[in-house]
Amino acid sequence: MSGLFNFFWVTQMNRPIRIAVTGPTGSIGYSILFRIAAGDLFGKQQPVELRLLARNTPESQNRLKGTMMELADCAFPLLAEMSAHTDEKELFDGAECVFLIGSQPRKEGMDRSDLLRANGEIFRRQGKALNERASRDVRVVVVGNPCNTNAYIAMKNAPDLAPECFSALMRLDQNRAMARLAEKLELPVSGIEQVFVWGNHGNTMYPDVRFARYRGKRVDSELDSEWLASFIPNVATRGSQIIKARGASSAASAASAAIDHMRDWILGSEGRCCTMAVPSDGSYGIPRGLMFGFPCFCPGEGRYQIISDMPITPEVRAQIEKNRDALIAEAQAVSDLLF
Repeated sequence: MSGLFNFFWVTQMNRPIRIAVTGPTGSIGYSILFRIAAGDLFGKQQPVELRLLARNTPESQNRLKGTMMELADCAFPLLAEMSAHTDEKELFDGAECVFLIGSQPRKEGMDRSDLLRANGEIFRRQGKALNERASRDVRVVVVGNPCNTNAYIAMKNAPDLAPECFSALMRLDQNRAMARLAEKLELPVSGIEQVFVWGNHGNTMYPDVRFARYRGKRVDSELDSEWLASFIPNVATRGSQIIKARGASSAASAASAAIDHMRDWILGSEGRCCTMAVPSDGSYGIPRGLMFGFPCFCPGEGRYQIISDMPITPEVRAQIEKNRDALIAEAQAVSDLLF
């Protein structure tokens, strides 16, 4: 990797940052575009260029046309340019920041292995296109599920890009855990710190509140065993709870988490611990390269650092290993899709 990430120089030069988004007409994609254009990602002084992918069908292209009409009608001062693409290589040409949101949703009668296979083909193709055309300092967050393994497939199909260019979205799980803790404590979520999530964006994820603080003060002593027993499955199943309540999957919250993830990665997390699914460096016994959710610090300039010295109890170790095994099994199931 280059010494200083190019985004540092971009913000100094104030030229538009080239951002590519797949799935821009889906619920998450639609929710994220207007926030990016409004300056919620890189600040109110940084112009952006949006490059958006539409499937090569009249319906998809018409929906994207309508979305772009709305973006234009907002008259966002920071939206310097936007373009529609049906070819992924053209979409990623020179891309510096990428949100891979578009994926096939699980359909009736489809199990997780079917979903892995269907989406694996998509992310293999996109990894190859990123490898060929994206900036060598591109930063990619995979939102489309199963996001850890989709990110792993994309990374493996982009051998000319550093593995550290790729990540998967587990910030939504952290945000959900923080919100549940704030509700328990009857305190504003803005003061919640040191909450993170281990592993896979799936039912095996392990939200960790052992070191939770509110404005610097530890709060773990206020968490009773009964609440803790329900907290973990509550966070892990929050997505299905939302589907049951509103009849549709999480959209605005997922988009918000994706912005949180990318903003902290590029600009820095200001000393806050944040959850990122990134290629393992071997910490905690996770095989190198496996896309695993870790507690991280982001010093800025497009860098992150896995916090490798967290105390691990036997219970936490068992939870980490459960997630490790699940992700290894997923990687093995799509081994033929790897570069």
